[in-house]
Amino acid sequence: MTHTSSAAKTAYLLVAGRLTLPADLCTFPPPDLVIAADGGARHAAGLGLNVDAWVGDFDSAQGDELDVARKVHPTAKDETDGELATQLALAQGCTRLVFVGAFGGRFDHAAALLLGAVRLAERGVDVWLTSGDEHARPLIPGRPLALALPTGTTLSVVAVSDLQGLSLDGVRWPLTGADVPLGSGWTLSNQSRGQVRAELEQGRALLVWHTLGD
Repeated sequence: MTHTSSAAKTAYLLVAGRLTLPADLCTFPPPDLVIAADGGARHAAGLGLNVDAWVGDFDSAQGDELDVARKVHPTAKDETDGELATQLALAQGCTRLVFVGAFGGRFDHAAALLLGAVRLAERGVDVWLTSGDEHARPLIPGRPLALALPTGTTLSVVAVSDLQGLSLDGVRWPLTGADVPLGSGWTLSNQSRGQVRAELEQGRALLVWHTLGD
């Protein structure tokens, strides 16, 4: 387990989506706490992470073994395994959450995770999501994002509501105070020019970037 020097306490939450290795996590903060959510435990070895807690109903963890006690929940529950991991991380005082294995897998779970990340950001939690080669952060009013990305990195702003006052700098096609309707493709497939900054006056969005091979 690696400890950060910043004041924010960071948890890596290993969820059961896709993870491409080697994972490009160089822009991500290192963890103070690692929690596996059910089948997400399979990502630990490839990332060289020691898991501190393992939670879920364990319906998708067949064959996975970790040297850590399981916190078993019933299959008939109101939360996803990812939500159980989130609750535990917040209870441990974590204010920055990195969901590893966030994309791919079951669409309903991935969609709920992405929308839940926006809700967490609105509560003041710093949220990151990754599947090793695809990454995202929620973008909400009053919480501008700044990312140092290699020049030419493909990035998109995905509007999950109508957006007002979207500004985007450090990209091939910058925007200033733009209004973007829900689900618009206008803000997809931009390219970074180094330090990227995104800011929003109203609405909810996800800033998504890709580190895919050619």
